[in-house]
Amino acid sequence: MFLKNSHADYRAPLDPRDAETLGIAAAAEVERYLSFRDNHAETPLVALPGLAEKLGIGAVHIKDEGHRFGLGSFKALGGAYAVIRLVLEEAGKRLGRIVDISELHAPEVQAVARGMTVACATDGNHGRSVAQGAELVGARAAIFVHSGVSDERVAAIARFGAEMVRVEGTYDDSVREAARVAAERGWTIVSDTSWPGYERIPGLVMQGYTALVREALRKLPEPPTHVFIQSGVGGIAASVAGHLALEFGEARPVFTVVDPARAACLFETARAGHPVTIEHGAPTVMAMLECYEPSLIAWRILSRVADAFMTVNEEDAVAVMWQLANPVDGDPAIVAGESGGVGLAGLMRAMADPAVKAALGFDARSRIFLVNTEGATDPGKYAEIVGFSPAVVAARNHRGAGA
Repeated sequence: MFLKNSHADYRAPLDPRDAETLGIAAAAEVERYLSFRDNHAETPLVALPGLAEKLGIGAVHIKDEGHRFGLGSFKALGGAYAVIRLVLEEAGKRLGRIVDISELHAPEVQAVARGMTVACATDGNHGRSVAQGAELVGARAAIFVHSGVSDERVAAIARFGAEMVRVEGTYDDSVREAARVAAERGWTIVSDTSWPGYERIPGLVMQGYTALVREALRKLPEPPTHVFIQSGVGGIAASVAGHLALEFGEARPVFTVVDPARAACLFETARAGHPVTIEHGAPTVMAMLECYEPSLIAWRILSRVADAFMTVNEEDAVAVMWQLANPVDGDPAIVAGESGGVGLAGLMRAMADPAVKAALGFDARSRIFLVNTEGATDPGKYAEIVGFSPAVVAARNHRGAGA
C-alpha cells in the first residue's frame, strides 16, 4: 500500500521544540558526546552502484548501522546518549552547576549515577542501548521485554548487567508495564516512544540518531534526492526526515516512511490524519518494527516533513535480506537483520510499481539514501532466513557477489 502525505500540516515548518531537538547545533553536540566514547567509530556508508544500474537510477547508498558500538543497531546512538544526558543533568542538579560530558567518570558524577535506575521497554535493540549506557555511567537498568523477544536478544541485553523483566503480550504492553513499575519505584523511563506528557526523553533518544545523518552527509558525493526509512513507532524516520528538512529546507529529498504491512501504525496514522492504535494481528518477521501505536513526537514531525507512506510484506523483508547478502556483481555484501533492510524493500517495491514510481518522481538521476538499521542481532534467525551465517556474508564484504 502507498499513500502521499495529505495532512493539513504537510510542508509546514517543524514545531520549534522539534527543530531545536533535531537541528544542526544539537546534532553537533551529539557528535561531541560520541567523541568521549571509547569505542566510537563512524559506521560505513556503502555505495551499491550495481543495484543502482539495475534499477535504472543514479545512485544507492546505505548507511550500515550494523557496526555501531558493537550493538549491531542504530539504536546504540539513542538510548545510551539519553542515559548519559540524564545522568549529567541529575549530577548538575545535585552539584549546583553544569556538568559536562568530559566529567562523566568523575567520582562525584559516578556517585550520582549509582543512585539512579533507568528503565525501558524494548523489542531488543533499544533496550540493549539503554543497558549499555547504564553500564557505562554506573547506573542500574531494568529492561522490560514482551513475549515475542527471542532468548538470544534477551541474553544480549542482560550481558550489560541489566535486570530483565518479561511481560506477557506485545511491545505496547511492555511499554505500559515499564511505565507503571517505574512510576511506583521512582525509576527514570528512557523510552524511544512518546505519549501525552512524556516527550523530552524520547526527544533525546531521537536526537542521538541525528549523528548517523551528519556522518552520511559528509560522505555522500551529492545530497540524496530520495530517502526511504523504515518505521516502528517512528523515531528513526522522524529523526532523519526532520534533520534533513532543517538541513536542506525546500530542497530536501523526497522522504518515504516504510512500515511492515502487519504493523503499519504510521501508515494507518497517515491515512487517518491523526495518531491511531492498530489491532494486533499475526506477528511480523520485521520484529524490531512490530509496533501498533506511533510515537506522538514522531508523528508531529512526519506529518510535516514526510512526503509519502507505504507498507511492505513479509516476503519483501526476507527478499531484501537475501538481496543484500547476495548482491549484484561488484557490490559489497551487507549483513542486514530482519528489520534492517526494510527501507530498501520499500525502494524495490516502489520501483516495481509505475504509479508509485511516478508519484515519487524517480528518474535516471535519482540518488537514494537508506539506512540498514540493524545487522544480525539474532544470528540464528538470520542464518535461518538467509541460508548463511552472518560471518560468511560479512566475509564477502570486500569481494563483491562475484567472488
